[in-house]
Formats: sequence, C-alpha cells, structure tokens
Amino acid sequence: MGSPETTIDVPVDAGAVWAVLEDGWLYPLWVVGASHMRDVDDTWPAVGSCLHHSVGPWPLQLSDSTEVLDVDPGRMLTLQARAWPIGTARVVLRLEPTPSGCRVRMAEEADRGLGWLVPTVVQAPLVEARNQEALRRLTDIALHRV
Repeated sequence: MGSPETTIDVPVDAGAVWAVLEDGWLYPLWVVGASHMRDVDDTWPAVGSCLHHSVGPWPLQLSDSTEVLDVDPGRMLTLQARAWPIGTARVVLRLEPTPSGCRVRMAEEADRGLGWLVPTVVQAPLVEARNQEALRRLTDIALHRV
C-alpha cells in the first residue's frame, strides 16, 4: 500500500482488540466518519461478509457498506470500505503481540472514486490523522469494554 501505516501500542492483548473488530455493531464507534450502523451480516468478519453503515452527518449521510476481503482471525483484517460516490478504500488492520499488550497497524489507500484521484502526497496526511484518531478510539473501546 502506498499510504503510510498508522501504528498504536495498546496495553491489552490482541484478543481484546480483536473482540472490538469482530463486533461489527461497534464499527461507527471507532471508525472516523462512520455515523450509523444499519446491519451486520451474520457471518461478520468472514471473507465476503459486509457491514451496512452510513457515513457523514445527518441529513447528508451516504448509505454504503464495508466488505471483508481477507481475514486471519485475531491477527489481520482487510476491508474494502465504501462511501460512494466519494470512493472506496482498502484498509488493512494487523495485530501483533507485544510484551505489554499488542501493536495495531492500520494502512488505508483509496482505490476507486473521487478519493483515488487525489495524489497520495495530499491524501496521506489526512488519512494518517484520521487513522490515528480511529486507533485511539479502538484502543479506548478495547480498554473499557466489559
């Protein structure tokens, strides 16, 4: 992927972070821009399963979906996130054990639509800032989820 990778160290094990990722209903709580979850496929996060969500503020929300392209349960999740006509992006999340918890790595790259037309040099700082916030939110949920 051409975009930079965003990384955060989380003071809980990878299983706690994975539990957040595998609960599709939590997606709008940690993904910046996602505002409403409409449905989650019963097989989430199996390859081909989808989250059906809305993006953006009401009443200007776009309804679309995010599909699992690849998964290694507890370790890696590759998603095709959609917000058409703005575009689609491929997002890869990797979880790595550390002595004090786990490291989460997130890479995202626009691959279709209007976002794809924006040069990486312009796109990268915006994606990096958004993904830093997403990983902070993911961390908070993993730390405080009961």
